[in-house]
Amino acid sequence: MKSPILRIAIIGPESTGKSTLAAALANRYRSKWAPEYARAYLEKLGRPYEQADLIEIARGQIEKEEKALINARDFVFFDTNLEVIKVWSKYIYDSIPDPILHWHKARHYDAYLLTNIDLPWTFDPLREHPESSDRQAIMEMYLQICRNAEVPYKIIKGTEQERMESAISFLDAIKKSKETHP
Repeated sequence: MKSPILRIAIIGPESTGKSTLAAALANRYRSKWAPEYARAYLEKLGRPYEQADLIEIARGQIEKEEKALINARDFVFFDTNLEVIKVWSKYIYDSIPDPILHWHKARHYDAYLLTNIDLPWTFDPLREHPESSDRQAIMEMYLQICRNAEVPYKIIKGTEQERMESAISFLDAIKKSKETHP
């Protein structure tokens, strides 16, 4: 019997290596990953984003996740998910649109990898929060999400190599546990 595909959401503040980690893990496990939809959406937007844009970003992220599941094996990695959009909306607008909350309830992930803020912030025209106080506040929001989640999570920190080793060790243990206790 084939093992189920484990859905791994990689979450965390901006400029913490989520995309790099998602791509590297998909390569390591010869599987698929869903890139962050927000980046492509915002690059084409041509105006400052509004909270209503987050609903469209959420739709696009869901589509990317579903597409990544096709032909995935063992694991599928999501570079952000609706948790990230919820945090973004809450931090910027102090509210979360109902459709995002509704869609989020219907999504399932088997584990979270939370990328730490120990990497230096790198400028990117789409990034908004270089201040350490913002980064720490946003990191605390993600920590709370992970603590409240009913799935395992791992804080990923250190150098790129240390992050990979930590993630691989965590994922291999989850896979073994699922195979032993389906």
